[in-house]
Parts: sequence; structure tokens; C-alpha cells
Amino acid sequence: FLKHFLKDDPKLDLPEAYVFETGTAQWRRYESWPPKNTREQTLYLHSDGKLSFDSPADGTSQFDEYMSDPAKPVPFIPNVAIGMTREHMLDDQRFACSRPDVLVYQTEVLEEDITIAGPITASLQVSTTGTDSDWVVKLIDVYSGDYPNPDPNPAGVQMGGYQQLVRGEAFRGKFRNSFSKPEPFEPGKMTKVEWVLPDAYHTFRRGHRIMAQVQSSWFPLVDRNPQTFCDIYHAREEDFQKATQRVYHSSRAGSQVRVLVLAPAK
Repeated sequence: FLKHFLKDDPKLDLPEAYVFETGTAQWRRYESWPPKNTREQTLYLHSDGKLSFDSPADGTSQFDEYMSDPAKPVPFIPNVAIGMTREHMLDDQRFACSRPDVLVYQTEVLEEDITIAGPITASLQVSTTGTDSDWVVKLIDVYSGDYPNPDPNPAGVQMGGYQQLVRGEAFRGKFRNSFSKPEPFEPGKMTKVEWVLPDAYHTFRRGHRIMAQVQSSWFPLVDRNPQTFCDIYHAREEDFQKATQRVYHSSRAGSQVRVLVLAPAK
């Protein structure tokens, strides 16, 4: 690369995509991105915190809910930091699992490796008692409970059950239909909110689980939403209101995360 662009070497043996595969720590070459041998698969949110490639059955629980309080936003890391830490994009998310304002869904233990390559789409059926709301989806790799700690381990990281952030993205709900014409939510009305997370190239290893977390704040990566429909930059103190958020996952109104799964190498 440097010889070609800095020293005029005509040879440049680079593919269309030369990407690092997290989960296996390998560099891979592809002639297109996303790779041609991917297939979109859907992870469905179920009742009882279940995440599955199978769609919800009829008669299952209709929704999960939580209270979102702008005065107590979900932080992006568990500790106090100045600025954005380098590690936050793969940090342990166990701290968020214990919060009542975070919904958690996870698969059964994987029986084989699953590699995703490309964009991730979050599609939620939601309602809020407010008139505006943020929605955050995080896709997480849950390590096995007996996963060994690094040696040496100066930071004291406990890798057993580690919840590694793979990708996360927030979406401001009032822009769900148009970025130029924001719309309020009708309180209590089920509404579809769909957005695309950044591309990922990651392998969830056999023995791990895939997790999705849903929340309505991610502070201070994303500024607080008052949860009332207003110009946030001029929001008054009284505009910041608690709201009850519902995420629906019935067979007729399902919430899901769509990923591009790479076919196993033959």
C-alpha cells in the first residue's frame, strides 16, 4: 500500500475489502462487501428474554416495558471517564444488564460458529407514553461462563460471561419517517422504528451466546432526549419527563435484529 501510493510502485495487490474479523482475530480478503456468500437472517425478540432465529409463536407475551428517566440515563460505560474511551466499542455490557431500564434478550448457547458480515438492521415495534423517544439497540457477544482470563491480567478482567459489545446504535424516534420532517409519537400507539447499525465483521464462537440489549438512552454518547416533542437544543427543564417504553414481540407485531450471516467455508 505504502509503496504504491508513496513510491509509485505500480503493483497493488489489494482486494475490494480487506477486513479484520473480530472473534477470531483474523484478516480476510473479499472481492465485494458485503461478501457475496452472505444471507440475511433475522433474530427475533421473544418473551422471557429470549432471542432466536425462530419467529414468536401465536399466544406469546405481547411486550416488555421499562421506565426511561432522562434524569437517570443509561451510561455507555460503568465508570466515570473523561471523554470517549478507546475500549468502549468492545466493553463489557454486564453493568447495563442489571438496570431496570434496559431490556435484555439472548440466544441459547451456540452449537456452531456464526459469522456476520455487513450492516445490521434493528426493526422495533414500540410505544411510549411520551411524544418523543430515543431507541438504542446493542448487539453483544456473550462469552461462556468458563472462558479463561488473560494472563497476565493487570486490569482484573473477568472473561467468564463477558458481554462484549459488537455494535450499537441509537435512533431518535421523531425522525423515523423523515430526517427533514420530524413527527411526534402518539402516546401509547404501537409504532415501527427501523434503522441501520454500522457494518460488523464478527464471529460468535461455539459455546457463546448472541445478546441484544434495548434501551432509550446512551449517555453521554447521545444527548438526553426530553421524551417530549420539542426542539431539544432549547428544551426547558420541565420538558424532561419520564416515559414508559414498550417493545412488542408478538407473532403479528415482532421486533427483530437482521444480520447478514456468512456461509461457512467448505
